[in-house]
Amino acid sequence: MPEVITFYSVSDPFGEFSNFAPYPISVDGDLWPTSEHYFQAQKFDDEAYRKRIRKSDSPMIAARLGRSRKQKLRDCWEAVKVGVMRTAVLAKFMQHPELRSLLLSTGEANLVEHTENDDYWGDGGDGSGKNMLGRTLMEVRETLRTLSPGD
Repeated sequence: MPEVITFYSVSDPFGEFSNFAPYPISVDGDLWPTSEHYFQAQKFDDEAYRKRIRKSDSPMIAARLGRSRKQKLRDCWEAVKVGVMRTAVLAKFMQHPELRSLLLSTGEANLVEHTENDDYWGDGGDGSGKNMLGRTLMEVRETLRTLSPGD
């Protein structure tokens, strides 16, 4: 049975896998302070609101803004959210060689975002969640294996 590596808090082992970890990413010509900032902003069509999220002072504030339903979500959000997460995670691990090495060092381990706070991106705290962030990280790990280090 493969090893299981859990992560959640930025300060824990493998906390770098959290979208709150302080690793900026560049996507489509914009610099985002964290992958959380990028992901949350993509929920909205309103350019000014997306910029407000990008400029927010912390990933927690970005998450709060992204979870607000005072702003209308993109019509297609449910259909594209996993792809948006994949874009964010791939950018993060491609643009930070030390993170790429860390992710590749996990071998065949199952990566699990362990939290009661989320049963879609995480495991729901009891393993019943979908763990979509962990699954995305494992997909990105597989992609990184196929690329040469200079890619």
